[in-house]
Amino acid sequence: MITAFVLAKLFVFTKSTQSTGRSVFFFTLVNLVAVAQTWVVSVGLAYYVFPRLAFTWHVRDIAHAVGVAAPVFTSYVGHKKWSFKH
Repeated sequence: MITAFVLAKLFVFTKSTQSTGRSVFFFTLVNLVAVAQTWVVSVGLAYYVFPRLAFTWHVRDIAHAVGVAAPVFTSYVGHKKWSFKH
């Protein structure tokens, strides 16, 4: 997570005027929300959505892949609005 923070600050959100301490706090918070989102999407798909659709091929693998991909967009928005705002 330290590497992700440093790379995001140096290469993605270069215009941030927020203090480093505040950025670290919100960066951590956004990532904790992303972990929860990953879990909810993965479990929701694997145990509720896919069984209702009678989908049985690599259910957990696909649910996990979708769950990991889901917070990519929400995390970007969270980091832009809170972690590295300017």
